[in-house]
Amino acid sequence: MERKSYPTDLTDIEWEILAPLIPPAKEGGHLPTTDIGEICNSIYYHLKTGCQWNMLPGDFPPRSTVYSYYSKWQGHGVWEKFNHTLGGQVRSKLGKSTQPTALAADSQSVNTDQKKGMCIVLTDIKR
Repeated sequence: MERKSYPTDLTDIEWEILAPLIPPAKEGGHLPTTDIGEICNSIYYHLKTGCQWNMLPGDFPPRSTVYSYYSKWQGHGVWEKFNHTLGGQVRSKLGKSTQPTALAADSQSVNTDQKKGMCIVLTDIKR
């Protein structure tokens, strides 16, 4: 039975870009029994909608499996790789360098127990 498609699902092109960034299964461990693409689609659904893990639609893989991958990949920096790679692709399509070339600095006063200090926040300029 095919599942319903969601607006958060990865396109074939996005999957082609991201699939090589996913860490391989541990050697000697069990082979994955769940489609990794469906794991990604489930995680993106959760991130975009903000739903609780136990509120994932029933046509996604089991929430415990999805959360396990999410947590493991978060610890291995996979999400940063995904965002960096897809962000670079978007910038490239817009005819820009894959790396941002400018930053905006914003400062604000910060109250502490002892002194007032400055907090500098660096933000990537998106145009």
